[in-house]
Amino acid sequence: MRATISSDTDSRKVARSVVIGLAAIVAILLVAAVFLFVNLPDANAFNARVERIFIENDLTTQAEIKLLEILAQSGTSFGDTLTSYRMVIFVLMVFASALLIAALVFLVTIIGLNRRMSEIEKRGIDISSLMISRAENKVYLNDMAFSLTPANVETLSVLAEARLDDEYLSGTAIEAVLTGRNETDCEEAAGATRIKRLRDSLGNQLVSEVLVRNVAKKGYVLACPPEAIRVQ
Repeated sequence: MRATISSDTDSRKVARSVVIGLAAIVAILLVAAVFLFVNLPDANAFNARVERIFIENDLTTQAEIKLLEILAQSGTSFGDTLTSYRMVIFVLMVFASALLIAALVFLVTIIGLNRRMSEIEKRGIDISSLMISRAENKVYLNDMAFSLTPANVETLSVLAEARLDDEYLSGTAIEAVLTGRNETDCEEAAGATRIKRLRDSLGNQLVSEVLVRNVAKKGYVLACPPEAIRVQ
């Protein structure tokens, strides 16, 4: 019940963060767009200046009139170019908005996943069934199946038997059981290497790190209830 309430609260916080973030992005982009478009020069400013020159000056020669015509044509070209620039700026602003919104959504999603992973690491995986099949070299974890090497199956079987006895195994103990030697003749690093290979074979980091746990000063243990374990 507490976990459900906590999850609902986190979901509401995430939803609220998304809404606030989207509103902030829209507000910032709107302010930037208004500031940008307001400070852009008028498309007809050049033509207006040419017209003012024509009115304020007594231009009578053919060359002067021709020059004004050229200037007027240049002003028209400038206005068309500025109009196209406005369209390009508008498209870029829309594109920037989409990127910022996508980045915000991804960021919130990653934060949510990290919180979820932290909760799973604290509480462990809810394992209802863990079946080890020596014949198939596979382990069935709830509704997931993982293919293992024979050595990894044996390592997992040793951990399962220890979990049934509610025991923790050190690296030297794991190596001693699997090799049949005395613990004094085994090294901690050898057992740790077997655990690492088992985790690598499981592949899924979340599953491997949470299922096969290393408790400080105690040893390795499977984070699942003993009644869920079956070895074939």
